[in-house]
Amino acid sequence: MSPLPALVSVDWLIRHQGDPDVRILDATFYLPNLNRDAHAEYLERHLPGAVFFDVEVIADHSSGLPHMLPSPEQFGRQVGELGIDNADRVVVYDSNRFLAAARAWWMFRTMGHQDVMVLDGGLAAWQAAGQKLESGEVRPPARRFVAHFRPALVLDLDGVRTALDEGSSQVVDVRSPGRFRGTDPEPRAGLRSGHMPGAVNLPYGELIDTDGRLLPNDRLQMALDGAGIDLRLPVAASCGSGVSAAVLALAAYQLGKEDLAVYDGSWTEWGGRQDTPVVRE
Repeated sequence: MSPLPALVSVDWLIRHQGDPDVRILDATFYLPNLNRDAHAEYLERHLPGAVFFDVEVIADHSSGLPHMLPSPEQFGRQVGELGIDNADRVVVYDSNRFLAAARAWWMFRTMGHQDVMVLDGGLAAWQAAGQKLESGEVRPPARRFVAHFRPALVLDLDGVRTALDEGSSQVVDVRSPGRFRGTDPEPRAGLRSGHMPGAVNLPYGELIDTDGRLLPNDRLQMALDGAGIDLRLPVAASCGSGVSAAVLALAAYQLGKEDLAVYDGSWTEWGGRQDTPVVRE
């Protein structure tokens, strides 16, 4: 199994939240069609000491695509401004069923920081345990964080084209079945409906239990087996805009696969172009 845990429990965080090297991040994010303000909700309530990790801000704003992975230099600067250095243990949570906590976890790993974990069950699990919340902005003193980019954990458009054309990697689309088939509209305007030829569908929600926690490993394995995904082979995850794909990366890590790659542009890039093939069912 993986050398460092990807998940921590509420009980673990209760015991360790006061440790000097533990940094807690709220990475809550909502799709634009939900019309919810994640930062405003953070200001209303968050875990004690949690700093807001905004995937829309810690992003490459020059690409024309939403919340793309920033450069290592930008990531290091902005994460340092959140009060994190390379020796810290980072715990990320959200209030939206792993949606962006997994993305933040993947971003840290892609930038060379292994000691990063997701709070299993997120904000809901913390509240269910009767733990207190705080309000207002948390602004810790800035520290120095140096990123070390790991290109094997991210795929661009050319990499996905190669994976599909050559069959060198299993491409797994974690969007809903309706969006994958092309029968449901995309939440972002201007995108074609459907999926990449050769991609398989495993909706990320099927990796999450009814209580909002990640499925136990035996059920994660059953879900992947049911979709025909073999973790012994290269796997790449895609979604709508590179956020929920990281839930599959998190699940695969739990099962011992540390190198599942995320297609950062995902369907916003693929479905927004006219030179990429699309299958509709």
